[in-house]
Amino acid sequence: MINVFQPALGQEELETVRRVFESNWVGKGKLTDRFEADFAQYAGVDRSLVRSVNCCTEGLFQSMTLLGIPPGDEVILPTISFVGAANAVAGSGAKPVFCDVDRRTLNPSAEFIEQKITARTRAVMILHYGGVPCPMDEIVELVHRKGIALIEDSACSVASRYKGKACGTFGDVGVWSFDAMKILVTGDGGMLYCRTAELAQRAEEQVYLGILTESGYSSEVDTNWWEFEISCYGRRAIMNDIASAIGIEQLKRLPAFISRRKQIHELYNRALQDVDWLQTPPEIPPHMHSSYYFYWIQTRSDIRDRLAKHLRDNGIYTTFRYYPLHCVKFYGACTRLPNAEAAAQTTLCIPMHQSLSEEDVHKIVDSIREFGKRL
Repeated sequence: MINVFQPALGQEELETVRRVFESNWVGKGKLTDRFEADFAQYAGVDRSLVRSVNCCTEGLFQSMTLLGIPPGDEVILPTISFVGAANAVAGSGAKPVFCDVDRRTLNPSAEFIEQKITARTRAVMILHYGGVPCPMDEIVELVHRKGIALIEDSACSVASRYKGKACGTFGDVGVWSFDAMKILVTGDGGMLYCRTAELAQRAEEQVYLGILTESGYSSEVDTNWWEFEISCYGRRAIMNDIASAIGIEQLKRLPAFISRRKQIHELYNRALQDVDWLQTPPEIPPHMHSSYYFYWIQTRSDIRDRLAKHLRDNGIYTTFRYYPLHCVKFYGACTRLPNAEAAAQTTLCIPMHQSLSEEDVHKIVDSIREFGKRL
């Protein structure tokens, strides 16, 4: 089966994990600190603003506490988003308010967000769909004008830039994902950006039980290092040196990963541009740089579902990311969002990862074209 997502892990990662094992220190340590520093440099932000977490969803949960969003207040997020985002909002006692998205890019706009702002709105949590940046000038202007916080779910956009600035660094808090289905993979793990060093320090305390005291291994601790104080009721959500060692190697390879994904994106575009019963993704504006996380096509709903089955029967797995959250009954959202609802019926994500071979890509394209002959 040709997978939709697939990591690219090899001898470099195996070797660095071997060295971690030999060190007898597999928990959070020097390699995690180095990974945080390396990632901060890659994102173009100060080291003091970046902290690692055990997963991106945990980072979203942490953002609610970091920004002091109280129960009953509202957080706006696009309905085409990961379930963990809405869970982070609802799990904190706040109310997730879902907004519509552009039917083609599947990204929220400032207009759709503003339609949902009320006196109880405390934050906006955006997703850069498929690694293509949202229209950040308008969104940043809106949240500043309204005096509300901005959280960026950059799980899909580890290498995305908007006018040269890294996605995930525009708002008060940004999070990235390194799980098994992402571009940069550490097995599980994530990174957290905070607008200020003070906020980042609070994040560091929150993800490690609120503990303030340094380890007894630190040269700064003289006596009674087993005594401690806490600053908050924190959880244990830290990254470890095994995952971080993999992350350091993956970060070195990330430019090559993105280059290959861009090649595949462009190959799909060329091969499918004359298929009149589907649409390829919208052209990416020159001031935006994508991570090419998804490649999605759109067609009529009856065609989309039959195409998905045809491809699966031919050893090609497809999916749709993400199912509209306002349609999930558990959230109790009583609203209609027509663009998202239409996109959910017509959009199909086909395989996109740096491990795809030329043969894989041609098989996918040929299978799509073969299906079209039956229409």
